[in-house]
Amino acid sequence: MAEIIQEEAKQKGGKKKAKKFSTRIDMTPMVDLMCLLITFFMLTTAFSKPKAMDIAMPEKKDDPTEKAPEISADRTINILITGNDQLYYYFGVADPNKPLPQLIKTDYSKDGIRKILLQRNKTVFKAVYDLREKVKTGELVMADSTLENKTKELKKSDKSAPIVLIKADDKAKYKNLVDIIDEMAITTIANYAIVDISPIEIQMLNGTAPATPAAPVTQ
Repeated sequence: MAEIIQEEAKQKGGKKKAKKFSTRIDMTPMVDLMCLLITFFMLTTAFSKPKAMDIAMPEKKDDPTEKAPEISADRTINILITGNDQLYYYFGVADPNKPLPQLIKTDYSKDGIRKILLQRNKTVFKAVYDLREKVKTGELVMADSTLENKTKELKKSDKSAPIVLIKADDKAKYKNLVDIIDEMAITTIANYAIVDISPIEIQMLNGTAPATPAAPVTQ
């Protein structure tokens, strides 16, 4: 808003001097707008919480001779990620000195790897789902932190739950890795880790793996 101030002055001889107009900008509405903007940004900043993705990575051992913890082959699901958004999985362990497990091709859809994970983790998934539904309907009242702790306890309570090893080769994209980690959260998989892909697994992807176990070397 502007306010116009008129000033008059008489010149010598009784003649009136031409009117001069000066403007003054009223900053009061601008101050009100600034306060509203500050309040808006403060509220949106408080409500917008950063999202973090939990990734399980194997710990580095100071002692190279220390053995890694043994993983039950019956519970292990190996997921292999490669180029062109291709996804494979197999059960157990790929030992080049033993018959290799069957490598199965799948995809990232709900009828692909998610279906396999849900079949192996159905007990934990149902328990977590039922708990969240009871909280949602008001049958159980608990804080978000308590619900999160209860969920973690349920995930770790089933000793037959699958252990997923995620492995990507040099052709895999970062997006593929993010997608498969999302599947871990959707299917409530508690035990999973991102590990290096082995040479025999690369051969399995390329179709160059031996069909029979390698013969022992004799000297």
